Amino acid sequence: MPKEATKTKRTQTRKAAEKPEKAARGGARKKDPKAPKRALSAYMFFSQDWRERIKTENPDASFGEVGKLLGAKWKELDDEEKKPYIEQAARDKSRAEQEKSEYDNKNAGSGGDGEDDEE
Repeated sequence: MPKEATKTKRTQTRKAAEKPEKAARGGARKKDPKAPKRALSAYMFFSQDWRERIKTENPDASFGEVGKLLGAKWKELDDEEKKPYIEQAARDKSRAEQEKSEYDNKNAGSGGDGEDDEE
């Protein structure tokens, strides 16, 4: 008898856990595919540059292991070695800010962000 009571209790627990999943996600906004891309960090430029080198040095490394090796290598670099990546990131940041301001001005001039069409 105690086993049946346990099964019933588990079934009730599962039903209670399923209720929140049925709720609609009406508040989620769709991302505009025409929106400008965000700026990359200095580390991201470094990882793009070094990923292939790390993979050739460690061909059996998994995706996560490659990330760990890249992170360790980034920490080993001194400020002089990081300088080109930091400069790239600064240029990319100014590019992203300019594209965002142009995008915002364009959308403000057209009377909104175009999401009122769905209603």
